[in-house]
Amino acid sequence: MNAIEMKHVSKTYGSFAIKDLNLTLPEGCILGLVGENGAGKSTTIGLLMHAVLKEAGEIKVLGVDNTSKEFQDVREDVGIVLDEAYFPEVLNGRDVNKIMKYTYKNWEEETFFRYLTQFGIERQKMFKEYSKGMKMKLAIAVALSHRARLLILDEATSGLDPIVRDEILDIFNEFTREENHSVLISSHIVSDLEKICDYVAFLHQGTLVLHEEKDRLQETYGILRLGRKEAEDIPKEAIAGVRDNGYYKEMLVKRRLLPGNYTIERAGIEEIILYLARGEQI
Repeated sequence: MNAIEMKHVSKTYGSFAIKDLNLTLPEGCILGLVGENGAGKSTTIGLLMHAVLKEAGEIKVLGVDNTSKEFQDVREDVGIVLDEAYFPEVLNGRDVNKIMKYTYKNWEEETFFRYLTQFGIERQKMFKEYSKGMKMKLAIAVALSHRARLLILDEATSGLDPIVRDEILDIFNEFTREENHSVLISSHIVSDLEKICDYVAFLHQGTLVLHEEKDRLQETYGILRLGRKEAEDIPKEAIAGVRDNGYYKEMLVKRRLLPGNYTIERAGIEEIILYLARGEQI
């Protein structure tokens, strides 16, 4: 089963539009959603949770149509962390626990307090006194404490220092060791996604540019550096993007379309995305 299925989904906001979006997340996997600010990542997450109403297409979450009555029960199985954590300023960790007991049927108090300890969150400290990183960690602790089968994370690692980010990424990775657990994580920190994701989806100006297994992406593309004259011999269909440095050209190439014995370097996910976003005008 797919944890997420979006088929031919469209949504328009003035001059911006999500166009014919087709996106799937296989159960037990982590999908990284990448895109510049305003690309449509948050809108996509809103569409998934029926907080934003689609104009066309079909959306299923954990096998259930998100416009159906059954979806209300499915929401219990989804842990969400948005790009900003919102709790009343005067609440502390203990207060949040009490509220969540009445919010989620499967709330696990012991799990929640274990995460508070692990994240260094003081139970008596009020939310208004938290740093941005602390606020995000509290939201993540909540998302992980009600037996969710799907985590949807919108910039959940933003505002965290590299050591804490690594710790959080390890927790997300551990979460998917359960076969029926899945994660959708949007982030502008591509290096984070490269560490943990099984699939990468790249949104650019509302359009899905790629949706592929991470390993297959790196098998498909590579970096080739040649003198400007030598670069003229490379077939155009093999070139996905070019950076002209004056003396030589650096190209993102499709390995299988490249003739001859060229030395092709491994391309990182961030490099692939930058080239595909900017094409031949880098």
